[in-house]
Amino acid sequence: MTDWTRTVLVGVDGSEGAAEAVRWAARLASGRDLGLELVHCLQLAGLLRGGELARSAELFEGIRRDGERIAAEARELALSVDASLDVCSEALTDSAPALLIARSYAARMVVLGRTGIGGFAGMLVGATTAAVVGHAGCPVAVVRGRHGDGLVPQDGPVVVGVDGSACSDAVIEAAFEEAGFRQVPLLAVHAWIDVVYDSAESSARLMPQWESLQPAEERLLAQRLAGWQEKYPDVEVRRKLVRDRPRHVLLDKSSRAQLLVVGSRGRGGFAGMLMGSTSQAMVHHASCPVLVVRESRR
Repeated sequence: MTDWTRTVLVGVDGSEGAAEAVRWAARLASGRDLGLELVHCLQLAGLLRGGELARSAELFEGIRRDGERIAAEARELALSVDASLDVCSEALTDSAPALLIARSYAARMVVLGRTGIGGFAGMLVGATTAAVVGHAGCPVAVVRGRHGDGLVPQDGPVVVGVDGSACSDAVIEAAFEEAGFRQVPLLAVHAWIDVVYDSAESSARLMPQWESLQPAEERLLAQRLAGWQEKYPDVEVRRKLVRDRPRHVLLDKSSRAQLLVVGSRGRGGFAGMLMGSTSQAMVHHASCPVLVVRESRR
């Protein structure tokens, strides 16, 4: 039986964005000795409308064959990255969001492409990404490339957005894990111009004298990172404390990073992270893959 907790789950649909996601996920699975699960959801909406049953059966058979072809090609692509990978590919009739969310609770990570067609149509602008990012039981990676050439970067640091939310520890842990795996520096960004905390750790909401608040914000960032630096002593940590909106800073840093790690929810500078202003900006506009981590991350 497949050990799903050691499986990377990838949604595929035949698009170039999905192909980049398969390559990215295959490299990750290869480096960590993980299995790869590739799933394609058949586009069956409207199949029975305005047609006879026999015609619908013929159309379904064509859609099924096309789906199996897409799944098989995705498997071949993954094996071209590492022929020794344990890869399983399927073409299913389930709803794409429902299937990915259900299987995510037994997966190490879900990986999606930057764009989609077929079963994943409108992946980055519709309900599918919002549903998966908002409800998955494991981290969700949206594989994006550099603006201009579209190439997915494989160099540069891992960048993480640090705030004071309950999700912060899970986000930082994931960022250290990714930086350690890639053997690259970790850039921890704390943007505090519009910080709004519910705790006493920051009073930025009440005081406009930014310079007087900077030492407290520096201590907050240091405290958030301290325990994880001890756990991952080989990871070089760089800190960036800025008076700016988080989305501005993180989008800028993504242009020189190989991975951007953010939380699915946040407080203060990361308020509304459940596909809200900051996380939505990252998923839509970042210049590198984005890893979205939920508080319930295993």
